[in-house]
Amino acid sequence: MSAPFQVSANSRDEAPQFVLPLVVRIEKSAPPNRTDALETAARAVLTMLSDERALGDGEWAQAVRDWEDARIRKVVRRARGAEWRRAEGLPGITLTGKSAEVRVFPPVPLDGWPKDLAKLQVSGTELEDPEPPVGADRSEAVLWMNPELEMSAGKAMAQAGHGAQLAWWELSEEEREAWREAGFPLAVRTADPAEWPRLTGSGLPLVRDAGFTEIAPGSCTVVADHPALR
Repeated sequence: MSAPFQVSANSRDEAPQFVLPLVVRIEKSAPPNRTDALETAARAVLTMLSDERALGDGEWAQAVRDWEDARIRKVVRRARGAEWRRAEGLPGITLTGKSAEVRVFPPVPLDGWPKDLAKLQVSGTELEDPEPPVGADRSEAVLWMNPELEMSAGKAMAQAGHGAQLAWWELSEEEREAWREAGFPLAVRTADPAEWPRLTGSGLPLVRDAGFTEIAPGSCTVVADHPALR
């Protein structure tokens, strides 16, 4: 099977294209911290992949299979107030972090977004960390972001989700279950520039972006560093 994030044309392009929608709640008075939003988005993707409705004969399973058979696309939109309440009324799963709320929805056709999601803003989602995040606990999964790339918070959330998904695919069923039972502990951190070459050459799963938005095609955005894969 061709790689889901491969830049060059491949057989996945011939399949109908789907996208995994994520919506982050950003209230003007209390926006989430950037790192927490990235981590919550990654856990939201993992929660969708492991949900019983997305497996076997579950109600979302066919949509997930169709999405995984094509290019793996994720799009993060933002909502507040009534927009968020309408989004919560659609089938999906809401994940809550320390400051962030992210709702993930079953995949939809690329040009078939539900009306209440399609009208949400996608570009320019910017968030900040009030203080630098503490060092990552290396006994848990770490999604290392490329220190040389600048991405909006929405773009970075999608990339963190890609990294989490690649790690999930590489794990055994037993390792997946252990991660799920623990609540998908993970951290998202920007790699030290001096460490980035070692990480990208380590054999760990890499996300290479297709370059549809913000960054050049083929850019390596994330290294998925799960303890079971080291």
